[in-house]
Amino acid sequence: MADETLGLFPLHTVLLPGAALSLRVFEARYLDLVRECSHHGRGFGVCVILQGEEVGAPAGAAAFGTEAVIEDFGQTDQGLLTLRVRGARRFHVERTRVRDNGLQVAQVRWCAPDASDAVSPEHGLLPVLLEAMVEKIGGEHARAPRAAFDDAAWVGWRLAELLPLHDTQRQALLQLDDPHARLDRLLELVS
Repeated sequence: MADETLGLFPLHTVLLPGAALSLRVFEARYLDLVRECSHHGRGFGVCVILQGEEVGAPAGAAAFGTEAVIEDFGQTDQGLLTLRVRGARRFHVERTRVRDNGLQVAQVRWCAPDASDAVSPEHGLLPVLLEAMVEKIGGEHARAPRAAFDDAAWVGWRLAELLPLHDTQRQALLQLDDPHARLDRLLELVS
């Protein structure tokens, strides 16, 4: 897929496709990024931080990330901007540069969208596990259509989102292009 430029918002978390994330935005560089995204009707990139912090000097971030699309925004009592974003397309960072304001901007290559494949029989335990988790915790996935629990990509992303995994494990799952390979890895993790 074609290369594109994307502003990055490195975090100490992995944003997965279809997952929601709440953010508080207070640094000028990220306020500028959100303003640009709103003005142009586009998202920004979230990559997990490998070294450094979320504030201050630009952090060293993973080469794979997820586009964050803004769904809602608000303000805290202290006047901080709050965002609710949703993970969309996965990308691979080809190269980055840092703007004068400290914002990292990346040349990204979009990863191919997940195929719409059914869960294979060897992964049959995973939708059952996911249904049990969703039934217990509720939330937005409790309203998912029954067909979603038969979709290999959706099941993989939701398990990666809901299971108590380390960011390194989530990042490894994010970097897999094949939904069935993702389910293979998840099956190993839950065994």
